[in-house]
Amino acid sequence: MNDLTLLDQSQRKKSETLYFQLAEELAQAIHAGILRAGEKLPSIRKLSSERHLSLSTIMEAYRELEDRGLVEARPQSGFYVRAIRHLASPELTKPPQRPSHVVIDPLLTPSVLARINALKVDFGLAILSPKLFPNQQIQRILSQVTRNDPDMIADYGESLGDIQLRRQIARRSLTWGGQIEADDVLITHGAIEGLNLCLRAVTKPGDVVAIESPAYFGLLQILESFKLKALEIPTHPKTGISIEALELASRNGAVTACVLLPNYSNPCGSLMPDENKKRLVELLEQRNIPLIEDDIYGEFCYQGDRPRPAKAYDQTGNVMLIASFTKLLAPAFRIGWVFGGRWQKEIEQLKFINTYSTSLVLQRTIAHFLESGGYDHHLRRLRKHCAEQINDAVDAIQRFFPADTRLHVPQGGYVLWLELNEKVDTLQLLQQALTEGISFTPGVMFSPSSSYRNCLRICCGEPWTVTHEKAIERLGQMAQGYINQFE
Repeated sequence: MNDLTLLDQSQRKKSETLYFQLAEELAQAIHAGILRAGEKLPSIRKLSSERHLSLSTIMEAYRELEDRGLVEARPQSGFYVRAIRHLASPELTKPPQRPSHVVIDPLLTPSVLARINALKVDFGLAILSPKLFPNQQIQRILSQVTRNDPDMIADYGESLGDIQLRRQIARRSLTWGGQIEADDVLITHGAIEGLNLCLRAVTKPGDVVAIESPAYFGLLQILESFKLKALEIPTHPKTGISIEALELASRNGAVTACVLLPNYSNPCGSLMPDENKKRLVELLEQRNIPLIEDDIYGEFCYQGDRPRPAKAYDQTGNVMLIASFTKLLAPAFRIGWVFGGRWQKEIEQLKFINTYSTSLVLQRTIAHFLESGGYDHHLRRLRKHCAEQINDAVDAIQRFFPADTRLHVPQGGYVLWLELNEKVDTLQLLQQALTEGISFTPGVMFSPSSSYRNCLRICCGEPWTVTHEKAIERLGQMAQGYINQFE
């Protein structure tokens, strides 16, 4: 067992202690600007009284923050928030204004990249640690389902999907104001099948699809396979796609459909304001352009209620909403769903032709889990872990990456979008990082025009450890090395 493994085990044990949990809470307040640079933290005795924690617990929490460089002790005075270097956020993107055919280099697919080396740290794939899912509970329900009805294993199930699950999904739509009934829900093999079905329902080869820029590379691969053209729309990492730019781009009738992730987009992590969502829906309805909305990250909010999807403002059925339990609950089950709006019947027919149905056993297992009431508890825990992992990564990037790095800190999700100095080619940086067992996703994968060569995406799906900290430090050193070559 090497030193890093021992340190990681120590980190995991530490995360279970009261002082570490308090330190995490205070660290989040510092990153969010609630506790500002130069501000004095509550005295140890005062916080001990307020939180009903021992003096030693408070002291250990403050020492943990001191070790992270977030606070400093001043003799005879107390602990104060240190001035932290906050990296600037990327600005509105400026992609090409003309649609283009999509051609993705097969050497850039994540499955190939992940096999190049035995990875020590994988920041590349947008997946969560298995430890963050209720695996034992799901396993018990799965066993119960098959034990109670062994013949279900031989049952294809309905093409639309299990009625129990569709009712649960429709009921949960009430949390964002959805007027959805069970018959409006079609179960799919994850969100990817839903995206495929929706695009097939409203496009044909050669059509132009408006997308965010940068955009999820999985979407780009689907557009390529359908021989569709992509029109990249300028996108802000904080507020999402520019409605004004979309209005201009779609004015001449060239855009056939629009595919967006308004809630915590991948890779930017942007969150479209509600007013923009409403304007988006109204604009596309006026121009008879269907909107395919991918809400796969909508539940990954850090604070408050989950954001409303654009579908909540749809009065005519012009919005097709896609979501999934893959990222949230059971990745191996690949259970997703579609609200097809006025294209529901066409999508159902395509589903029937494509795969007919989705595993009834797995659908019923998730339905029982939702009915048990454990889902909301799981979501709260999952959101908490994702927020902590993002905060830890942001803290490390701010300390170790070059000073001119631009970083957007999202309000949800678990990916970070970084813009480096223009002298840095992140594809070359990746090749160097892979030799040391570190991966990330280079920016060129998120654009059909091969833009964003100086950008990269970091996935924060694993509980943070010393190994992750060292990997970020090493990536920062590599990036600085490329910059130094040109100075």
